Amino acid sequence: MKPYVPQYVGTVTKYVFVDSPDTTPQDIATAAYEIAQGVMIKETCFGCQITGLPEDVKRIVDHLRLLDPFRIFIKDRGFPPGDSRRCRADLGGARPGYLGHEYEMGLVRYFSHGLKETDGMTKQALKKAAGNELPVEEPLDAEILEKLFSEEE
Repeated sequence: MKPYVPQYVGTVTKYVFVDSPDTTPQDIATAAYEIAQGVMIKETCFGCQITGLPEDVKRIVDHLRLLDPFRIFIKDRGFPPGDSRRCRADLGGARPGYLGHEYEMGLVRYFSHGLKETDGMTKQALKKAAGNELPVEEPLDAEILEKLFSEEE
């Protein structure tokens, strides 16, 4: 096995997902391209992925969130684009993570609804809306935890 030599040292990669009737993945990618300034942008079927220095990626992500604040979601990507350890060009077929994205996209409308409903609520109103707080269970004994870990080995 040849040694891994990273291409994008010091960078982060974020996925930007959109699930909106008003904002399309193309809108997201276009808005990102407009302010990219040397950051790598890849348009996807769900929005885009952005690779660059952490401060540059944050600036772009913050800008994109303003387009549709309740329906745009950001997720870290563990590998940069084209990374031979995960690239489908090297492995063949779809990357396993995309099946997870597809599943998550089926759930985000519930998060969108919750974000929209709770936007602007005070802390007290949020607590009231949440209902009774769940009781705090006693922490797991350290000896029991150690035993569980040793059984896993």
